[in-house]
Amino acid sequence: MAALESTALLTELEPVVEENLNRHLSIADEWMPHEYVPWSLGRDFADLGGEPWELAQSQLSPVARTALEVNLLTEDNLPSYHREIDRAFGRDSAWGTWVNRWTAEEGRHAFCIRDYLLVTRGVDPVELERARMETMETGYEAMDKSLLNVCAYVSFQELATRVSHRNTGRYTEEPIADKLLARVAKDENLHMIFYRNLVAAALEIAPSQTMRAITEEVVGFEMPGSVIPGFSRKAVQMAKAGIYDLRIHHDDIVSPLLRQWGVWELTGLDADGEAARDELAAAVAALDGEATRFVERRDEAAAKKAARRTSA
Repeated sequence: MAALESTALLTELEPVVEENLNRHLSIADEWMPHEYVPWSLGRDFADLGGEPWELAQSQLSPVARTALEVNLLTEDNLPSYHREIDRAFGRDSAWGTWVNRWTAEEGRHAFCIRDYLLVTRGVDPVELERARMETMETGYEAMDKSLLNVCAYVSFQELATRVSHRNTGRYTEEPIADKLLARVAKDENLHMIFYRNLVAAALEIAPSQTMRAITEEVVGFEMPGSVIPGFSRKAVQMAKAGIYDLRIHHDDIVSPLLRQWGVWELTGLDADGEAARDELAAAVAALDGEATRFVERRDEAAAKKAARRTSA
């Protein structure tokens, strides 16, 4: 089957977009970010005659601070994501309406998390602002992904972000942060469902093209926060804490979506589609092996640390 151009795909998928946009609008709860911030804890910083930030003021553990910073800066890089999705989807019809709705919902995640962190003095506000500036100046380089690649990527990315937010909230052991991030994660889940349904429809319209897009996004997947200063180090800290690691990525992100899409049972693929599925199977198997080795190394390190504490 000849590959469909983006214009044809936009037309073919438009009814699906409209249906899922209406579904989203009918079930998405209205919520007010100001209700999730403990304003009574706020006070002036140094330039207004208050206290400068000090580490002792934060009630968060080092890893919790790192995870919240990563989650915030990921959300805060929204203009880059909006630009890429707007380029792929366009501004017409239900496609454009969805892009604007998605942007508005993602935007409140960033300023709500930031308000929480500044009011509670959870993180260094100077370092946070410097990291924000550097992250946004770098932007998110999506390398002109195709329409199908964008849909596949954001399916994985929204689910990954949902899981990261939810696990971060629990890890903080701080009830307000947990409540806030659970609320954000609920939005992310609805976003994931929207994109997941688009990919499912694309698999019916252009199965081989979509299979190739899914494979490319699994093989080359990077969280949008990868442009954050010091991201690799911070990602390792989060992985060691079990907030987001390779096992989670395999078990809770990649595998469920592939199962939902029925990629292993899909029929009607051409030669490239079959080749893409074979590459996908190999990539998932390799990810599973890497995840197993990571967990084993983490468990060994934890056991050695526990043994040292016992013998001390």
